[in-house]
Amino acid sequence: MRRIASFVAIALAVLPLAPSETAAQSAPSVEPFHRPFDQQLDVNVRDGLVYYRALKSERGRLDRYVASLNVPAATFDKWSREEKLAFWLNGYNAIVLQTVVTAYPIQGKASTYPSSSIRQIPGAFERTKHRLAGRALTLDEIEKTVLPEFKDPRVYLALGRGAIGSGRLRSEAYTASRLESQLAAVQSEFVNHQEMLKIDRLTGQVSVTPLISWHEAEFIAAYDKGAEGRFAQRSPIERAVLAFVGPHLLRIEREFVEKNAFRMVFHEFDWRLNDLTGGRGR
Repeated sequence: MRRIASFVAIALAVLPLAPSETAAQSAPSVEPFHRPFDQQLDVNVRDGLVYYRALKSERGRLDRYVASLNVPAATFDKWSREEKLAFWLNGYNAIVLQTVVTAYPIQGKASTYPSSSIRQIPGAFERTKHRLAGRALTLDEIEKTVLPEFKDPRVYLALGRGAIGSGRLRSEAYTASRLESQLAAVQSEFVNHQEMLKIDRLTGQVSVTPLISWHEAEFIAAYDKGAEGRFAQRSPIERAVLAFVGPHLLRIEREFVEKNAFRMVFHEFDWRLNDLTGGRGR
């Protein structure tokens, strides 16, 4: 019986569900506006990896959700801060998925980036405009001009950039009623993924995702309390990283860090496609 149960669990984890089954997956707390996206994430995302092949086969549903993001500006302006932030996070992540499935399977030239990388799609982040809330914005503009207004650097770890090195794409949509708990989970899970943080006690090195260095000023403003305490001689961004991850480290990791004898570096971003069907290969 255990073998049968394991087989059923694996099948459910990989195979997309029918629309009627999918609807039942969406949590009641998900606002109706984002429910279609929540359902697709629930079926097609596992531990941050995306079943792009299945998503492409039903892309009409994704396209309709992305089209719905162009709500009138007057409507958007009436939303709460949490509703607006959930909108931008879901919108960014949905557009990335749409961008990938449009070109999937990606087979670019192996050069600076892996051959199966969203970076092989010309202008994916910096040129292609998308209509959201009455505005025409690129993905980079959402990240660099819209999200900073919310003054919460955790949001940059909530963006699924279509890459292994991204913050882990969740299997659920962001929603206003649960936004704080979702972002708190993004922070607490940070220490569990080597793409985000690697603590090597043998070499005395703490290696951190460049996502934090890309938004250095915002992380410092949010988490650095100044040159005080055990880490007073560290740089502001190092102190910010330590404050960000400290509460969530394992005891043995915390003891290592508190000795303050480590070297902190920012490792290279991994642009390999976060593809559940094998896009990890370079």
